Amino acid sequence: MAAYDKADLERRMAGAVESLKHDLNGLRTGRASTALLDPVTVEVYGSHMPLTQVATVSVPEPRMLSVQVWDKSNVGPVEKAIRSAGLGLNPINDGQTLRLPIPDLTEERRKELAKLAGKYAEASRIAVRNVRRDGMDNLKTDEKKGVIAEDERKRHETEVQKLTDATIADLDAAAAAKEKEILGK
Repeated sequence: MAAYDKADLERRMAGAVESLKHDLNGLRTGRASTALLDPVTVEVYGSHMPLTQVATVSVPEPRMLSVQVWDKSNVGPVEKAIRSAGLGLNPINDGQTLRLPIPDLTEERRKELAKLAGKYAEASRIAVRNVRRDGMDNLKTDEKKGVIAEDERKRHETEVQKLTDATIADLDAAAAAKEKEILGK
């Protein structure tokens, strides 16, 4: 059986693009978005849970997030988790609702966020190159086993490289768009 599977490579590379887009959505650009709180996990009921499993997050205003905690006893842990998440957000306790005003971004913070976006993009590029390497290794294995001929291996390697180049171009475009949004250019 052939070890090379083009559909699997495409799926894994598309997953790297989606992962980058998800990570970039979590970067704050001065506008409120529920995605800002995606990385927050809360320690409640003896385990760590995503914030969305203990509260409802909404955007009542362009520069304000609202977190409606379902169980009143979890308000403290949710507030603590948001403060300690390193997002630069300070919750205002209003009973079972936490209001999170989104502060203006300073030039220094914008540059830090742009750097972080670049790091996310580079990690995704590395993931795509690792998928390419796996594909190339599978093709060489198939050729050694006699499943495919040398010319067929070379043709598939060209396809894998084209797929890799297209995927990296998508990653670069997503990262450039986010950096432009962050820097306000």
